[in-house]
Amino acid sequence: MFTYKELHAATNGFSEDNKLGKEGFGSVYWGRTNDGLQIAVKTLKAINSKAEMEFAVEVEVEVEVLGRVRHKNLLGLRGYCAGTDQRLIVYDFMPNLSLLSHLHGQFAGEVQLDWKRRMKIAIGSAEGILYLHHEVTPHIIHRDIKASNVLLDSDFEPLVADFGFAKLIPEGVTNMATRVKRTLGKPIEKLPGGVKRTITEWAEPFTIKGRFRDLVDPKLRGNFDENQLKKATNVAALCVQSEPEKRPNMKEVVSVLKGCDHSNGKEMEMRIVLSTKRS
Repeated sequence: MFTYKELHAATNGFSEDNKLGKEGFGSVYWGRTNDGLQIAVKTLKAINSKAEMEFAVEVEVEVEVLGRVRHKNLLGLRGYCAGTDQRLIVYDFMPNLSLLSHLHGQFAGEVQLDWKRRMKIAIGSAEGILYLHHEVTPHIIHRDIKASNVLLDSDFEPLVADFGFAKLIPEGVTNMATRVKRTLGKPIEKLPGGVKRTITEWAEPFTIKGRFRDLVDPKLRGNFDENQLKKATNVAALCVQSEPEKRPNMKEVVSVLKGCDHSNGKEMEMRIVLSTKRS
């Protein structure tokens, strides 16, 4: 555990200059401890039922589970502080911030994410989720996977973070329905009448018609592997199917992304075709 005094000093009094970003229940600050360790401190200052709930869930999942197990693609808990009027969660600081910051944020113009790095991030994130779903006991469903929750270390190795909405699956339960806590894809545009369209809805027509090149980030200037693009798009389309039984498990996802199972990739394409005909 950390004391509030230690974290206050490490973040220069939670200075605005140290603020990395703001989340639903509080802000995140960069800090450096007395022994030189760089940390990220998430503050949950409002003491109300929602803030208390998130803190309790994060501590339960990350202290009791992630504190005892390790995976290179999961951001574990460094520590926490629970005082009378403060709730603070401490993580290791990731120098390349989040995937979101490189796609749409402060690093977007620098194009540091070439195709090879993007596939590395996709595969590493999937391997972290596979570990949660299939290997750690009890199994964990994250329920809030998004670009801002995929952090990047100095080598652009991805670490899945923020388990505030996670759900632990009781031992012995092999099939348990869980509800995504956000939308299936970020809203990217407004249609007439004020209706918002998500990125998954935008991408669906291109995927169905096999127009995969139209989905590629223009900043890549055509430098990508079309076979990898096709596989990644198909498996992503299946992952956001509304009916859970149509979705692949994470072992299948990792296998396809890594190109280890060509038959699996063909099966994924067939499932895309079948789901399209039924809808």
